[in-house]
Amino acid sequence: MRAVDLIARKRGGERHSPDEVRWLIGAYLDGGVPDYQMAAWLMAVCWRGLDAAETRALTLALAGSGRRLSFAGSPVPVVDKHSTGGVGDKTTLVLAPMLAAAGVAVAKMSGRGLGHTGGTIDKLEAIPGVQATADPDAFVAAVRAHRLAIASQSAELAPGDGRLYALRDVTATVESIPLIASSVMSKKIATGAQVIVLDVKAGSGAFTKDVAAARELAGAMVALGRDVGLPTVAVISSMAEPLGRAVGNALEVQEALDTLSGRGPADVLDLCLALGSEALVAAGVAPALQPARQRLEDTLRQGAALEQLLGLVGSLGGDAAGLLRPGGLPTAPFILGVPAPRTGYLASIDALVCGQVSTGLGAGRTTKESLIDPAVGLVLGAKTGDLVEQGTPLVTLHARHPLAVDSEPVGTLLTAFHWSDQPVTPVPLILETLR
Repeated sequence: MRAVDLIARKRGGERHSPDEVRWLIGAYLDGGVPDYQMAAWLMAVCWRGLDAAETRALTLALAGSGRRLSFAGSPVPVVDKHSTGGVGDKTTLVLAPMLAAAGVAVAKMSGRGLGHTGGTIDKLEAIPGVQATADPDAFVAAVRAHRLAIASQSAELAPGDGRLYALRDVTATVESIPLIASSVMSKKIATGAQVIVLDVKAGSGAFTKDVAAARELAGAMVALGRDVGLPTVAVISSMAEPLGRAVGNALEVQEALDTLSGRGPADVLDLCLALGSEALVAAGVAPALQPARQRLEDTLRQGAALEQLLGLVGSLGGDAAGLLRPGGLPTAPFILGVPAPRTGYLASIDALVCGQVSTGLGAGRTTKESLIDPAVGLVLGAKTGDLVEQGTPLVTLHARHPLAVDSEPVGTLLTAFHWSDQPVTPVPLILETLR
């Protein structure tokens, strides 16, 4: 085979056989196909796409490019959860402990945030002492011992995806549904989970801005799971506004703690219950969604989910007991309350703008090498549909340096808030579910 021939055929809209896809990925990883030819093939895929068989072959080739973990013999099903990324998305910190307390094990390797989307590992490492790195063997051992492990993505798992993504990132070939689906699912297959639940975001703060694109991506990933015998369910959720009220690493950890303690925002809890119920049913430990939801709610009422999170923090080197005391998380030295400029109903809150402002304060990365400040971010004082009185707190900024109400970050942030003189019905949080 020759890479140039496969490039030309894909450019012309032809299909590859599974053997051709496997050869191409193998030759690229072995050095037989240079970056410039792989980049040309990726661009051809962006234009012409991949069918289901091609996408499956690519996914399995990437999954097989490194180690594949196994949880064979686990006394309970092992679940993995993935989000396509959003603003204020602290779901994993709430959902994973709930699932672990509800009778399944959770094995999740997570990434760090880039741009306006936050990363679970950054949130965990905002907790003093936590180091969320583990080699694959230690990760498997932690899942077996504690039924819950979250760690940063290992280079030993699906290394081919890491190489391919790095190339896509610099050749404008990220935005392809088959390439995204194969990237996500190859890592999930390599991690060894037996059930996968996907939170596919749609809205201004998400990668997929509209429901149609989110549905296409969700459908591709669910199909991949089905094709390899891996039960997979996808929930399409709204990212029109930030999830919850807190945006920023330590602020989101605190909101996760509040949610596990029964004091968190309703939308965070509702999303976790929806995802968790689907996971428990798919794992076969609950007969239907309603009893699954009740089981998850019991973990909150009994305090078992909170104990699971504290146990996770302790296993990662963090001060679990101190986490529940005032001052247990990093705090910003400057806090500025921004008053509502008018009286009215909030018609919408642009999640993308909120994420960008939080990133500008230091809560996110503009490059992979950027350092983040765990203490900074913002907290919303109101959500879409709320009636807000002029002068009452609309949003609070947590900053490393002094800010004024008339400063540029505040002015930019205020553009995220859209107003109505009439009552507003918020966009539903759960848009669709694909099984």
